[in-house]
Amino acid sequence: MNLAAFDLNLLRVFDAMMVERSTIRAGERVGLSQPAVSSALGRLRSILGDELFVRDGNRMVPTPRALQLKEPVRQALAQIEEALAANVVFDPRTSARSFMLIGSDYFSALLMPKLAAMVTPGAPSITLQMIDHPSTDVFGLLSDDRADIALDRALETPEWIASRKLFRSWLVCIARRGHPLLGARGVRPGATIPADVFCAIPQVLRSADGGKTGTIDPALERLGLSRKVVITVPHFQAVALAVATSELLGSIPAHFARQVAERLDLDIFMPPMESPAMDVTMYWHRRFDRDAGNAWLREQLVAVASFYP
Repeated sequence: MNLAAFDLNLLRVFDAMMVERSTIRAGERVGLSQPAVSSALGRLRSILGDELFVRDGNRMVPTPRALQLKEPVRQALAQIEEALAANVVFDPRTSARSFMLIGSDYFSALLMPKLAAMVTPGAPSITLQMIDHPSTDVFGLLSDDRADIALDRALETPEWIASRKLFRSWLVCIARRGHPLLGARGVRPGATIPADVFCAIPQVLRSADGGKTGTIDPALERLGLSRKVVITVPHFQAVALAVATSELLGSIPAHFARQVAERLDLDIFMPPMESPAMDVTMYWHRRFDRDAGNAWLREQLVAVASFYP
């Protein structure tokens, strides 16, 4: 292959196709029309002697050769981007950059309002977006440039992911104010709910996949006890709303519980077994370690997290 005549833009098209699996969406990603993407793919196929992408219904499926090239091409482009961005000045006062974050409703409710209040006055043209994805997806999204920063519990990270602990949280129980069974058993707000009382109250559980067990269930089983989960919902806010309008019991992170308790007339209790502490952590791709915009956003998130010791 004659590298002197090779168009590096073809690699940008290839990288976009690996992410989007669609010539239309790949074109939107790199600022080209669909015919231009198809033309670039044709040139790449001719140069490499491989189909690279084969149509399967509405998707373009990568060949083994394309899968083999995915990471080397991604790393090469990342090195070029890092070299070109090394001396780029980022000024939040004038920047119109958009940042994509990944986080559950816990983070969108707990951190995003404070982040917006902190950032908007001094960075009026910056856009902050947050999307929700399972924890198993976040590192792939960071690798594919679909997100800048992810917020999640402590996760085992690959070597190309950087992280920083923001604060520590734990689960507490919530019930509507004046819950009849808790009141009848003399369990006052802030106290620990006895295991038998805990198991006697029907519960709503936050579960992203619909599962009906959580962190406390193994400990209950060791005591020969089990709780009755009657509703599962994918968001902590939905747990709080369900509890506020029923006699159900719910378990949500402590900082989130404090935020919604007064507004929804909820009481907070401690669960019968100690809840494992969770390290709330920020993740980003290491290629953005020295990116001035990404570093600025990380600093803002650290500042917001300081409200939650």
